Amino acid sequence: MSVDDTGSGAGEEGRVDPDAPDPGADPLALRLEQLILGAERRYTPFQAARSAGVSMELASRFWRAMGFADIGQAKALTEADVLALRRLAGLVEAGLLSEAMAVQVARSTGQTTARLAEWQIDSFLEGLTEPPEPGMTRTEVTYPIIELLLPELEEFLVYVWRRQLAASAGRVMQTVDDAEMVDRRLAVAFADLVGFTRLTRRMEEEELGELVEAFETTAADLVAARGGRLIKTLGDEVLYVADDAALAADIALRLVETLANDETMPELRVGMAFGTVTTRMGDVFGTTVNLASRLTSIAPRDAVLVDSAFAEELIRSGVAPASEAEAAEAVAAAEKEGEEPPAYRFALQPMWQRPVRGLGVVEPWLLSRRPS
Repeated sequence: MSVDDTGSGAGEEGRVDPDAPDPGADPLALRLEQLILGAERRYTPFQAARSAGVSMELASRFWRAMGFADIGQAKALTEADVLALRRLAGLVEAGLLSEAMAVQVARSTGQTTARLAEWQIDSFLEGLTEPPEPGMTRTEVTYPIIELLLPELEEFLVYVWRRQLAASAGRVMQTVDDAEMVDRRLAVAFADLVGFTRLTRRMEEEELGELVEAFETTAADLVAARGGRLIKTLGDEVLYVADDAALAADIALRLVETLANDETMPELRVGMAFGTVTTRMGDVFGTTVNLASRLTSIAPRDAVLVDSAFAEELIRSGVAPASEAEAAEAVAAAEKEGEEPPAYRFALQPMWQRPVRGLGVVEPWLLSRRPS
């Protein structure tokens, strides 16, 4: 939780004793908080900052970056809060992180875990904590459930984080030079459900939620299975990246094919671009990302549009011909020499050049899978 930037509470009039218990606190809620945090409330924000040996200003920046609300000078912090402050400040003092980078670490961790915690409470625990007997409150059921699940979920979270960290570190170590570690050449793709706004007016909320969950699950599984990386989901749209253009192309076509075979799903359109991408806090930015988004908005239903750089990358890597005439020539030449003909996986069809707001004139290519 966060704090204000002062070391004291209100003025003399109406001053609150920070050591007094919160009169509005629910005893069962406090028990649940203590169970989850593993410690009881002991410190005001000022006391926590002082115990951690950091300034009140820096403590406030850290707590706000983690996404916690200001609490004034209520006695609501624990030993774990003090330890977290001490660790972040220690990394800065040791020169391992700048102060700005430490704040970014706090913010990225807070944003990621906040979404995870919301999902676990709203979707996971809600179903498990339905009172089994009349007269029992949800809190009375929740406490023993969390008591059993907490250590298992905590260990699983650390395991997944370590696995993801290892995979990300491996990708960075394979980059050519230091500059490419920050600004990398990636294939960027947006996949968007067609007519989603109209669906929101026709479908019940529960049905809509199930559809979005099914879409996100399908997309996440396909992207992960093929070696891409899901950056984020936006309800009716997903954003993913891949180091290899052919890999991204295969994922896009599989997404279109999978949803086309599901009668419950709307049609899908995908836009992709290849080029330099800036990565920050698990997200991607830059002209390449913007271009992929624009291509998605003009892509036909159940189709994939790519930019010229993406098409050139597929042609350069030998997985797509520049044209059907070139493909025929390559096959004829291979047969004449008694060699194996090229195994083109994708077909590219140039579309009309068109102006795209903020990006000038672009030449989209329609991507499809070549028959085997």
